[in-house]
Amino acid sequence: MDFNDSKEEATFREECRAWLNDNAQRKERPDEVFGQGLSAEELMQAAREWQGRKAQAGFGAITWPEKFGGRGGSPIQEVIYRQEEGNFKVPVGAFNVSLGMVIPSFFVHTKSDAAKQHVHDALHGKELWCQLLSEPGAGSDLGMIRTKAERCTDGREGWIINGQKVWTTLAQFADCGLVLTRTDPDVPKFAGMTTFYVDMDAEGVEICPIRQANGEAEFNEVFFNDVFVPDEQRVGDVGAGWKVTLTGLMNERLSIGGVIPPELWRTTMKHMQESEMTDGSSALNDAQMRQQLSNLYLDAQGLWLLQCRGLTALGQGREPGAELSVAKIVGARTLQDFSYFAMDLKGTGGILTAEDLGDSWRLVEQLWMGAAGMRIAGGTDEIVKNNVGERVLGLPPEPRTDKGKTYKELLV
Repeated sequence: MDFNDSKEEATFREECRAWLNDNAQRKERPDEVFGQGLSAEELMQAAREWQGRKAQAGFGAITWPEKFGGRGGSPIQEVIYRQEEGNFKVPVGAFNVSLGMVIPSFFVHTKSDAAKQHVHDALHGKELWCQLLSEPGAGSDLGMIRTKAERCTDGREGWIINGQKVWTTLAQFADCGLVLTRTDPDVPKFAGMTTFYVDMDAEGVEICPIRQANGEAEFNEVFFNDVFVPDEQRVGDVGAGWKVTLTGLMNERLSIGGVIPPELWRTTMKHMQESEMTDGSSALNDAQMRQQLSNLYLDAQGLWLLQCRGLTALGQGREPGAELSVAKIVGARTLQDFSYFAMDLKGTGGILTAEDLGDSWRLVEQLWMGAAGMRIAGGTDEIVKNNVGERVLGLPPEPRTDKGKTYKELLV
């Protein structure tokens, strides 16, 4: 395992660092969060502008092919940039799904001329795309989606979509979306799906934000009520929707560079120094409290080592192994443990928000609200563990009752 940058990687890191120094404000503290006092709309506008600046400088989509406006770079370069960007006070995350999953699926499987303009606009922050996959009855098993697309019978060359999607990230701000639909119920579940892209302001598309405990609405329900989609907005062949979806899911691995905020254990130690025990002494002087700090440090350090193994593989042009399969489980749990511990240190004051406790509490607040969702997004802990056991460790798979059956038969 190699902990050091190669000569080429070090040169690229210096390029990233120099550009960021010239174009962004460096964080004064590792736990600083961009956007204090901004509304969701203002944060999104700031993210669009920052994405446009990155794209102009060649950092907007580092691994994309040059013909699509990317740099043609390696996964390790993408991770290096994200590591450096994490040291600056800039809006991050808003385009992760759009550029990290949706658009790569779009330009790989779409041949229309319109695709070029959409890809350009998405790269430069002019368009935000969402991923319309999960449904109330099809979360971890996307093969059971019910949203259906039927060919028009009125002479129009297109499809009519009806159904419901849920947990759609940033749909309320999205300009377009990639939607997975059921087009043939008489074949096995993964063979009868087709993907389309839709305009999110099209007639019949209804977006209902899901209000979270912190008052924000990062996720949404999306309803399709007789939505017309021309056939030219089909992505891939009819029946190849799962293939299109897998292309996007395979691109998720590049999120490994930003699971844990920089120096999270130091942030935890700072909260301990500022918290008093019942006898008036600092929480840092208490042996049990220090044990919890040690556990958080070991989790974060272990995750970093897993990432180093994965990054070493990527840097050498190899496929990562089991390390990245378990990174999400370890990362989400560590973020939850940190936020719970920080709140416990405040006692009854731990239920207060950053508006009451100051900007240094904003990271705790965000992680407490968001880490639980991380244990669901992209597959629950249980599903990921099953995948690790079956696909990585080669353990016997769980019994399946859907083999050889059509989707329609599974609904009976």
